Amino acid sequence: MDLQLSGKTALVTGASQGLGRAIAKSLAAEGVQVFATARNADLLASLVAEVIEAGDTAPIVFEQDFVAVDGPQQIADAALAALGHVDILINNAGGSRPMDIDAPEEHWVEGMTLNFDRHRQLTQALLPNFLSRKSGSILSLSGNLEPEVVNAAMVAKAGLVVWSKGLSEQLGRHGITVNCVQPGLIDTAQIRRLYPGDARREFAERQIAMRDFGQPEDVANAVTFLVSPKARYITETVFLVDGGMRRHSF
Repeated sequence: MDLQLSGKTALVTGASQGLGRAIAKSLAAEGVQVFATARNADLLASLVAEVIEAGDTAPIVFEQDFVAVDGPQQIADAALAALGHVDILINNAGGSRPMDIDAPEEHWVEGMTLNFDRHRQLTQALLPNFLSRKSGSILSLSGNLEPEVVNAAMVAKAGLVVWSKGLSEQLGRHGITVNCVQPGLIDTAQIRRLYPGDARREFAERQIAMRDFGQPEDVANAVTFLVSPKARYITETVFLVDGGMRRHSF
């Protein structure tokens, strides 16, 4: 299927590794000019090399600390300067933040800043770009919303989902879609640390219908479809990519 993405532009945060890297590569394979940002210059350089080796358009890379106070504005300004305009925004940067029930305030501030506040600020910095063009796709990576312990990232991601739903209501009339993708257990470095060795197999056989963890490409494929013109009538959704790990019916 031609997703009609060739010639589009996309900004991907947290693009140097894991899900962000897979998403950047998937978009580039569809002919999208990707602006990839992260903190690690070496990993960004290796991303460029991989995309070129695959015969796709080399991403434009921008080294920036997303959590810095001026991080979102720096990224927005650099992306618009490099691309001219942004058709697709992928809010991907983030990280799990489990903590004690009486964790100090600074831990909460850091977790919420990384996983919600900076995404909102980056999106708001780019809203004039989307509104002036009366088109575009904004997609945020959510997280597990069924926590077993207190985790600032999960609280922040829940906020990201609710914020996205409200935003979609206000932007839909302008031809802009706003969605979230909620990954299950995906085979990334972070998840491998949490489920080493036999723990992965035992959990998957007990809890996941597909009997294994997913691959970053599984998430990237869903993201790429949802930001494409083929998904123009899909908005305000939270799209699960979890191999059947969650069994609730709503």
